Amino acid sequence: MKKFLLGVALFVATISNAQKGSILLGGNVGFNSEKIGDSRSSNFEFTPKIGYQFTDHWTAGVEGTVANVEVAGFGTTEQYKIGAFTRYSLPLSDLFAFYTDLGAGYQSTSTNDAKGMYVSVTPALFINMKKGFGLNFSIGGFNYDNLDGKNDPRQERVGFNFGRTFNVGISKNFGL
Repeated sequence: MKKFLLGVALFVATISNAQKGSILLGGNVGFNSEKIGDSRSSNFEFTPKIGYQFTDHWTAGVEGTVANVEVAGFGTTEQYKIGAFTRYSLPLSDLFAFYTDLGAGYQSTSTNDAKGMYVSVTPALFINMKKGFGLNFSIGGFNYDNLDGKNDPRQERVGFNFGRTFNVGISKNFGL
């Protein structure tokens, strides 16, 4: 299972180095499992993105998330997000580029029909491998989200996780 998850992580796609007039397709796939004493939980998440690069530095598009969170003894929760993102890319050389994504949108969960919004900022490094294929590396970012359910109090979360996470992705740039 660990080899499979490592393979999925390596094929996780995020949007790549900007080239004016290009369409970018990508996303993330994630899995998390936790056991503390007799308590177990697992989380599977898929986050696709599609964008249009309207200059050599700027990309704009839409993003979404479908997640399934299972907690032993409490059942399964489905989570959804839909929003927009913008990316600023700064080529450092033919091989490297730095980029930062800013995403924001609407989110909901099946638990108590909760709804809210999210905002995230993620800086990353792109390494150009060949013909628009590349590797993306990020080590965290900043995020804010809130949820307001029918029977639950309003939830607000702020996260600043630089150095606590490590993401690797493969990306492809499709020229028009």
